[in-house]
Amino acid sequence: MMVERGRSLGWLARQVGITDANLSKIKNNHVSAIRFSTLAAICEALDCQPGDVLVYEADDGDDGTGPRP
Repeated sequence: MMVERGRSLGWLARQVGITDANLSKIKNNHVSAIRFSTLAAICEALDCQPGDVLVYEADDGDDGTGPRP
């Protein structure tokens, strides 16, 4: 979405109010959670919906159909 909107990582980090490093971790899937307020700020800055920036991927060995231990 950043590329489609012609926006840099630094620009988005400033708009969202987080560091470039933390936004980079989110972008590169190196986080296990994200605050709804951060997701909302990203979507507002990029004028998009959460589904435009998030993709569900099951953990290795987890087909997503059963309860977690």
